[in-house]
Amino acid sequence: MNRYRKLFSNTVILGIGTFASKLLVFLLMPLYTALLSTAEYSTAELIMGTANLLIPIACVGISNGIFRFACDKAQDKKKIFSSSVALLCCGLGGFLLLSPLLLLADYLRAYTWLIVAYVFFANLQSVCAQYVRAVDKTKLFAIQGILNTLLTVLCNLLFLIVFDLGVVGYVLSVVVGNIVTTVFLILTAKLWQVFSVSSIDKGSMGELLRFSLPLIPTTLCWLITDLSDRYLVTYFCGAEVNGIYSAAYKIPTVVTLLSSIFMQAWQFSAVAEASDEEECSRFYTNVFSGFISFVMIGATGLLLFSGLLTRLLLSTSFHGAVLYMPTLLISAALEALVSFLATVYLVRKKSMHSFLTAMAGAVLNILLNVWWIPLFDRLGYAALGAAIATLTSYAAVLVIRLIDAPRWITFRRYTLRVTGSALILLGLGAVVTFSLPYSILWMTLLTVGMLALNGYPLWKSAAALLKKRGNG
Repeated sequence: MNRYRKLFSNTVILGIGTFASKLLVFLLMPLYTALLSTAEYSTAELIMGTANLLIPIACVGISNGIFRFACDKAQDKKKIFSSSVALLCCGLGGFLLLSPLLLLADYLRAYTWLIVAYVFFANLQSVCAQYVRAVDKTKLFAIQGILNTLLTVLCNLLFLIVFDLGVVGYVLSVVVGNIVTTVFLILTAKLWQVFSVSSIDKGSMGELLRFSLPLIPTTLCWLITDLSDRYLVTYFCGAEVNGIYSAAYKIPTVVTLLSSIFMQAWQFSAVAEASDEEECSRFYTNVFSGFISFVMIGATGLLLFSGLLTRLLLSTSFHGAVLYMPTLLISAALEALVSFLATVYLVRKKSMHSFLTAMAGAVLNILLNVWWIPLFDRLGYAALGAAIATLTSYAAVLVIRLIDAPRWITFRRYTLRVTGSALILLGLGAVVTFSLPYSILWMTLLTVGMLALNGYPLWKSAAALLKKRGNG
């Protein structure tokens, strides 16, 4: 199948599965914010945030490694899966032994059992799902995503409305979804057939660890970038402000969601096409051009309607989120471009470069949070300093990766278009956030500027894709 057609097909399948499921969660935001107070919502987000910090450590990063190695046609799939499961068992065993340390944190003590369950079953589900995706069972991967979300939503309705479990019910719903989805994947993909103790190979385990271990701090760095602001907002501004700030993340996640759908398909295609240097370079250049335009135009549309979306999707007590949402939307757009460039490190197995660039962003984010959160709070803008710190850190990593990534795969970076688009987003974000004079005029001019920069490249990419599909 033509490489572009394959990429398009996988993106559509994953898009249907992922977007349909996430849209349901998105539309239920008014219910969640109505049933949970701002303080409860903040606690639930901190619990899940803490669990997400522990997930890559507990699985020794193997959910990333199993995808990269199982994608390789030359690799023995049974050996890779069996060795990955063995490493996962070692990691989870160590995590269970050390889990009592969570009791040392006062605000987590009552929820330690919940965090342990969340981490344990999230890793089991992830390893099974990533293997299924790596062996090109894209439809099954999409179906399990829908199933997981439906189960989570149904459990949310049951635990929050019927049993009134509050924070525990909100988080426990995710755990139940992961348990059932793991069983579903094992049965439908017949994963027991690709596992055997005799296939566990020390050499494969060593290769997997060498690739996966640097991705643990990489993942942690991104989580720190995303979560440090919430911890520090809670510290400097209180749990209620953090609850509103956390809710402000929900609409920017639409950008992250759409880009992640594409990334799942793109990672498979990028690895598959990595052997031919010239074709790989051309493929990257063409896809990156279209991706920039799609992300930037999409972020512009969400920025224009961020106020309306806030009123529609969040309850009245969370309407203060509109102060942070534009900045976080721009951050999400830059994060999408950063994630695209990370594919270079995945393909070339340069996981240490992925870590070092991510670490630069995380360190910068923490430093700026400590400085800007109390500063903006004193100025009357509450947690806006945290949002600007997140935006700045993603911008820094984007610049670093635009310099570094082409060393490993040569492709056109479109520096002027990326820079111009980012500046337009910043201008639009300022207009929306502060309701500047002549807002409608400025929004119109900036939107026209964004379309002028990215409209033709997006149309060109779409036309080329349709042509290639026709020829495929």
